[in-house]
Amino acid sequence: MSIVAANPPFVVTTEREARLRVLEWQAERQTVALVPTMGNLHAGHISLVEKVQQLADRVVCSIFVNPTQFGPGEDFEAYPRTLPEDERKLAGLGIDLVFAPTVKEIYPFGDERPVTVTVPGLTEDLCGASRPGHFTGVATVVCRLLNIIRPDFAVFGEKDYQQLLVLSRMVEDLRLPVEVIRAPIVRDADGLALSSRNRYLTAEQRLVAPTLNRTLWTLVEAIQAGRTDYAALEAEGWSALEAAGFRPDYLEIRTAADIKRPVVALPPEQLIVLAAAWLGETRLLDNVQVAD
Repeated sequence: MSIVAANPPFVVTTEREARLRVLEWQAERQTVALVPTMGNLHAGHISLVEKVQQLADRVVCSIFVNPTQFGPGEDFEAYPRTLPEDERKLAGLGIDLVFAPTVKEIYPFGDERPVTVTVPGLTEDLCGASRPGHFTGVATVVCRLLNIIRPDFAVFGEKDYQQLLVLSRMVEDLRLPVEVIRAPIVRDADGLALSSRNRYLTAEQRLVAPTLNRTLWTLVEAIQAGRTDYAALEAEGWSALEAAGFRPDYLEIRTAADIKRPVVALPPEQLIVLAAAWLGETRLLDNVQVAD
């Protein structure tokens, strides 16, 4: 057995240990929720845990930095790994199980050419265009985690909105017996969406970073006021980000249901404004639903 903590949170590293514990709960007719994370937990992750603690009898948090969702030149090796600190935070929440597997445990035949899950139609543009293969890696690892834990619920945050839609589609299309729970974005007081990568920002960049959210809100308020010239709004937002020192990756007005480009003017509540932009060496991601 590779149990490293006898008291909550009960930490396991193998599929067998995780399944045995979950099977015990399910035999007692207790519901189980999964919170998939890559660790380096912040208040956004904590909000996911707290949300599903209201829904399920037992909560499992997975901590796994997934190599297959990182592309060449991305920060897989540098991605912050803070497992002891994460375990302490989860212990304070009274979580029931932490699943912290090795790469070998998740990819028993290696992570170079694993069996993968691809979700067409939602993964080709936006972050999918900038990070080829990223969403295949995300869908693949989440599918494996769902098959290991077999929870009743799985929770994902709306900050990674495209990812949320991809995983929801995967669950529905593969008929996986789990209910996907959406959780709202958690922000600092100045509007910056919480992210593990925010720690890469310099002090000066951190002061600039909230401009991303403010720019999105400027577009949202224009749409709510009746503007439907979406391309012009996107261009205005792009210019505002560049003027603030960002290198925009994308800034798009899309349909909230399926992130398609709106080909005609739509009711504001059907739209979402999404952006990814580099500030120095840090890629920031954010979105605002116009209905908000």
